[in-house]
Amino acid sequence: MKSIEIEIKNYTTKEIAQLLEPGHHLTLSNQVISAVNRSRSILEEKVKSGATIYGVNTGFGKLSQVKISDEDIVKLQKNLILSHAVGLGNPVPEDITRFILLLKVISLSKGSSGVRIEIIQRLLDFINLNCLPVIPEQGSVGASGDLAPLAHMTLPLIGLGKVMHENKIQNAAKVLPSLELKPIELSYKEGLALINGTQFSTAYGLYCSLKADIIVKSADIIGAMTVDGIKGTSQAFRADVHRLKPHPGQLKSAKNLFRLLENSEIMESHVDCGVVQDLYCLRCMPQVHGASRNTLAFFNEVIETEINSVSDNPLVLEEIGEIISAGHFHAQGVGQAMDCAAIAMTTLGTISERRTYAMVNGDYGLPPFLANSAGINSGFMITQITAAALASENKSLSTPSTIDSISTGAGQEDHVSMAPWAGRKLYQIINNVTRILGIECLTSLQALDFSDNLKTSPVLELVRKDIREHVHFLESDRLMDEDLLFIEDYLNGGKLVEIVEDRLPLE
Repeated sequence: MKSIEIEIKNYTTKEIAQLLEPGHHLTLSNQVISAVNRSRSILEEKVKSGATIYGVNTGFGKLSQVKISDEDIVKLQKNLILSHAVGLGNPVPEDITRFILLLKVISLSKGSSGVRIEIIQRLLDFINLNCLPVIPEQGSVGASGDLAPLAHMTLPLIGLGKVMHENKIQNAAKVLPSLELKPIELSYKEGLALINGTQFSTAYGLYCSLKADIIVKSADIIGAMTVDGIKGTSQAFRADVHRLKPHPGQLKSAKNLFRLLENSEIMESHVDCGVVQDLYCLRCMPQVHGASRNTLAFFNEVIETEINSVSDNPLVLEEIGEIISAGHFHAQGVGQAMDCAAIAMTTLGTISERRTYAMVNGDYGLPPFLANSAGINSGFMITQITAAALASENKSLSTPSTIDSISTGAGQEDHVSMAPWAGRKLYQIINNVTRILGIECLTSLQALDFSDNLKTSPVLELVRKDIREHVHFLESDRLMDEDLLFIEDYLNGGKLVEIVEDRLPLE
């Protein structure tokens, strides 16, 4: 078991993922412990002085004008968790739950939240012991923090709620003693610090950012396979062409596509075929993939900023010893970035589906639906329809969430972000795009196999060989469910990108 310290630093999305790799035991650095203790001391001094502090000795939201007596300020924090744990729906996926816990740890570790160190340590205990709070996915509007889901995250700290442990959902009250963990009695500000924040929304964004990095490279690889599958040209991907329209993402995709197709026997076999230009779904891949890349770069920047932010309320300004109420819990920035990412990912899916359509419609010297004995065999007819269904689903899902707002909290929270729904929709879109690209990948392999024994480029031949060990040429109609599940896992796990980048690093 490798021990890794959580530090006060700016983490990248990839570093966050690395922290949660199996075999890691997370601890708090001395720097974090000192910062957290200083923050707590300031809060304790303010409370002892009789200062009125939101959420410490006042009610919450519209009830912030209600003063809470000294003897009730501890009860106030427990009641806050109990009253806010009203989420509904399916449990959040376990990978995202781990992100939620770790992001909350990082935020509280900045020393601006006024909690005791044992609160942060218990969150780390849950990560280290793989005892994950069961968090319903519905119930947050993304302002005043992700209140309901984070309240469910907090329940096991106080010995309530449910956890996923040893691959089954159990009552926290039963599991904690077996792990030698005692419930924590929340002190003032701690319940509020735990549920105020954007960690639920940001965790979805973090997960999707990591997956998007794989998908944009996969789209270039699979798109290049399709170019050779229908005997297109790489001339539209030349560097001297794209210097005339030098959007960063476009330059990267064009470079990838051109290099992926270098030394292709198929390409060389039709150099003098007389075809002037290809379909937009081939010729315009750098422009379309590149636009998505540019948007996703912005999205990733926003997510990384939010990962390294403090987003609860009120804030302890340790340098000057003040406690200030603000609105860092509002997730508009994260939600808006995820809405943009949703559009970018949906676009990658729509152009991929068009490439699949081009391969199955009986043109470019390919048989209808890439089927031997078309008629008795339907070949790839219905896989294209599946891709079309997923692409259409994404078009609805990519309608922005953050253009909506609905007043809550008796009007105190009169503008909300709807970032949680943006994240959950983006998660669905990411899964759908992976499946759409998987269908294109299998379709392009089938098309390549009709190329009179000519080979595609050396690097794409490595891909072809590896996948063909698991998914064979479709000689006649067969059940394709296992083929589709295989290719989804293959892409989702990054195997396609890994094989290519062992030979040809991609932008």
